[in-house]
Amino acid sequence: MKLFRNQVSVPKMALLFILASSSLFAGSDDNGISFFLLFTGLFGGMGMFLYGMEMMSDGMKVTAGNSMRTILEKLTSNKYLAVLVGAFVTMVIQSSSATTVMLVSFVNSGLLAFSQALGVILGSNIGSTVTAQIVAFKVTDYALLLIAAGSLMSLFSKKDTVKNLGFVILGFGLLFYGMKVMSETMKPLRADPAFNSILTSFENPFLGILAGAIFTALVQSSSATTGIVITLASGGSITLEAGIPLIFGANIGTCITALLAGLNASRDAKRVAVAHVTFNLLGVLLFCFWIPTFADFVSQTSQNIPRQIANAHTFFNILASIVFIPFTGFIAKAIIHYFPDKEIDRNIEKPAVLHLDESLIGQPEAAINSAQAEIKGVVGLTERVVGTLVRPFINGKNLADIEDSDLDLMSGMNQRIEKIGFLNQKISEYLITTSKSDLSSNQSKELFTLVSIVNYLGSMNDLIKLRFVSLVSKKEGINEEFSEVDQQEIVDYHKRLLKQVKRLDKFFVKFDKQKMEKIFSKVKENKDIENKYKLNRIDRIKSSSDGNDKSSEINQLHSQLMDVLKQVNIFINLIADALIDIESEQL
Repeated sequence: MKLFRNQVSVPKMALLFILASSSLFAGSDDNGISFFLLFTGLFGGMGMFLYGMEMMSDGMKVTAGNSMRTILEKLTSNKYLAVLVGAFVTMVIQSSSATTVMLVSFVNSGLLAFSQALGVILGSNIGSTVTAQIVAFKVTDYALLLIAAGSLMSLFSKKDTVKNLGFVILGFGLLFYGMKVMSETMKPLRADPAFNSILTSFENPFLGILAGAIFTALVQSSSATTGIVITLASGGSITLEAGIPLIFGANIGTCITALLAGLNASRDAKRVAVAHVTFNLLGVLLFCFWIPTFADFVSQTSQNIPRQIANAHTFFNILASIVFIPFTGFIAKAIIHYFPDKEIDRNIEKPAVLHLDESLIGQPEAAINSAQAEIKGVVGLTERVVGTLVRPFINGKNLADIEDSDLDLMSGMNQRIEKIGFLNQKISEYLITTSKSDLSSNQSKELFTLVSIVNYLGSMNDLIKLRFVSLVSKKEGINEEFSEVDQQEIVDYHKRLLKQVKRLDKFFVKFDKQKMEKIFSKVKENKDIENKYKLNRIDRIKSSSDGNDKSSEINQLHSQLMDVLKQVNIFINLIADALIDIESEQL
C-alpha cells in the first residue's frame, strides 16, 4: 500500500509510538500537570488515532478493490436503493470522501445521473457513522493485541489479501491505542476549571457546531472528529449535550474535502460538492433548534455516553436522509439551474479532452473511470468513421460529411481520424501516469487492459487511415461501378460491423457481459458471412463472360475493401475480448 511504502517510514512510526506511549506515564508533578507530557500525550495520541483511521480506511479500500465501484455503478438506478448502496460502500471503504470522488467520476463520465448521485451522497453520510459505532465499543484494552496481529499480517504475509487485511487490523489497533493515550492524558484535566469551562461551552449549539466544523475541516474526516468526541466522553470530560453540536459541526466540516476537490474540477464535480454541502448544512439547520429534545431521545438508547454520542451521529444522518430522499429530484434541478451545463465546442477540427481529470490521478478508481469515459468518446468517433467506410463505393450515396454538410466526406473522415489519434495519445499518457499510483492487482490489470483497448482502437484507426484513402483513390480511377449484388453484400456486411461498434459503445455506458457475448457470436457470424460472400463473388466472376482489365481492377478493389472490413471485424473482437477481462475484474 502507498500508505506504508511511500508515506510513513519505520522511524516515523516509531516516533509516533514513542510520543503516544510517553503519555501513559503522564501525571502530576509538584506544580501540577506537566505541560510537556500533556502536549506529547494529547497530540501523540491524536496523531496515532488519525493515522490509524487513515490506515484502516486505505486498507479497506484496497481490500474491497473495484467491487465497490461496480456496486455503485450498477445498483443506483433507484434513488432509495442508491441511499442503501451509498451507505454500504462507505461502510466498507470507511471514507465518505472516497465515495464522493467515485461519484464525481461516474457523473462526469455519464455512468450515473446527477439525481442518482444525490441518493448515494445521503447514503455515504449514513455509512460514515459505522466508524463511530465501532469506536464506541470499549476495546482499547485490546489495542496492542490488534497492533501486534496487524503488524505480523502486513509485514510477513505473502498474500495481498491477508496483507491488506493486516493493514486494516493494524489501523484499528492504532486508532484504539490513540484513544487510550488521549483518554489517559486527559484524566488529570477533569479537575481543571479552565478545561471544563471550554468543554461546557460546547453545549452552546453555535459554538459546538463551529468548533466541530473547524476541526473536521482541518483533519478532513468527520469520523475522526466523532471518534475524538467519543474519546472525551469515555473519559467523562464531555456531556451528550456538548457532544451533539460537535458531531453536527463535523457533518458540515467534512464537506471541505468535496469543495476542495471541486474547485478546479468539472461542472458535474462542482454539483456533487454543492449537493454534499446542501444536504449536510440543511440537515444541521433542521436539528440544531431541538438539540435538547434530540439529546433526551438519544439518552434513552443507552446508559453509556460514548454509545449515546455514536447513536446520535447515526440517528441524525438516517433521519436527515429520510427527510431529503423525496426531494432529491427538486434539489438536483435547483443545483443544475444555478450550475448549468457549459456549451462545449465539439468542432471536429479542434480535438479536445473532455474527461481526463489530472486531479483524480491519486484516486485510481476515479482515474480509471475517467479514462473509460474518454475511451467511450473515442469509440463514438470510431463508430462515425466506420459508418463512413463504404459510402464512396455505393451508387447514389451523399459524399458530404455525416455531421457537417459544409465538409466533404474525406475531409470529415480525416479530421476524425486525426482526433482519434490525438485522444488515444492523451488517454495512453493518462493511464501510464495513473499506473504510477498505488494500485491493487485488479486495478493494475484493468488499467493495462484499457491500454490494450486504446492500442487496438489506434491500430484500427491506422488501418483505416492507410487503406481507406488509397481505396477511394483507386475507385476514382476506375470508370466502373460494383454490381448491385456486390453493393448489397458490401452494405449488408458494413451494417453488421456498425452494429458491433455500437455494442462496444453501449458497453461503456453500462457494463453488460451479455453485450460482449453477443459481439463474440456476431464476430463468428460475420466471418462466416464474409466467406460466403467471397465464394459467391468467385462464382459470379466465373459465370461472367466479361474478363477485361477494368473488371479485374474492380474485382481487386472489391477484395481489398472487404479485407479492410474484415480487419475491422477482427479488431472489434480483440476489443470485446479485452472488455470481458475488465468485466471479470470488477465482479
